[in-house]
Amino acid sequence: MQYLEAVQAGIEFIEARLEEDIDLAEVAAAARMSQWHFQRIFKGLTRETLMAYVRARRMARALERLQRTDDRIIEIALGAGFESQASFTRAFKKTYGLTPAAYRRLGGRNPFPKKLRADRAYLEHLQARVTLEPEIVAQPALRLVGLRTRFFGSGSEKNNVAAQLPGLWAAFLPRLGEISGRVPGVCYGVVGPAVDGGEELEYHAVAEVSAQAELPPGMVELVLPAATWARFLHRGPPEALDHTVDYVYSAWLLASARRHTFGPDLEIYGPAYAPGSETSEIGYAIPIG
Repeated sequence: MQYLEAVQAGIEFIEARLEEDIDLAEVAAAARMSQWHFQRIFKGLTRETLMAYVRARRMARALERLQRTDDRIIEIALGAGFESQASFTRAFKKTYGLTPAAYRRLGGRNPFPKKLRADRAYLEHLQARVTLEPEIVAQPALRLVGLRTRFFGSGSEKNNVAAQLPGLWAAFLPRLGEISGRVPGVCYGVVGPAVDGGEELEYHAVAEVSAQAELPPGMVELVLPAATWARFLHRGPPEALDHTVDYVYSAWLLASARRHTFGPDLEIYGPAYAPGSETSEIGYAIPIG
């Protein structure tokens, strides 16, 4: 299944179940992807999280029902995923500045622009922008040592990257000297889904080692098998790295004949990395087949 078709399959799954509880893992399964990769690609394409899209589509459906049907507001509220008419009314007024009943009294006059749906035409429009080509690198197996944490990425409503990752690096970097056999000059951030699935991800702040060695207290070893990587260059502060990742997962993957193998991604911090500098460089690599 091609990426465009996969995302469309996920969207169609959502559209068919807007008035039901939607399990994100089931959406990803409909797209034949892991939950993390589907959420990452979806965010790259639409610039919003999967659950934000679901909420927006439910609210758009509610607008249509208020305007075109005589359904009771409580029925529309429950169909939009709210537990009560009161909670629906609060959310509606916060979003649109008037109550559902007041909106219904407007009749056929709709003062709100329709939300753009992530349908095939929209996805193809996003795909058509100018792209940049990565360096394709055949990388031998990497033996890595460092610290790890779990977190929720930018594709999740629970995004806590800023709370988790800087502290991990702050704990790891002063301990580089404890790692025997360390290959100098570069550190890696390795990110992938947690082994027990779900939305939570696992992140390793690590350095490469030349051979198996005794682990410093509290550190872990990670071995990445030999792989082919598409390596992109991000310029600027690390806080903006997510924009580069969005580009990789939307424009480049959709236009490329290559396919993500669904292994972990790599952040690469070499000599050109300079925190706080607009000229700082970070490598971002995805495993491809």
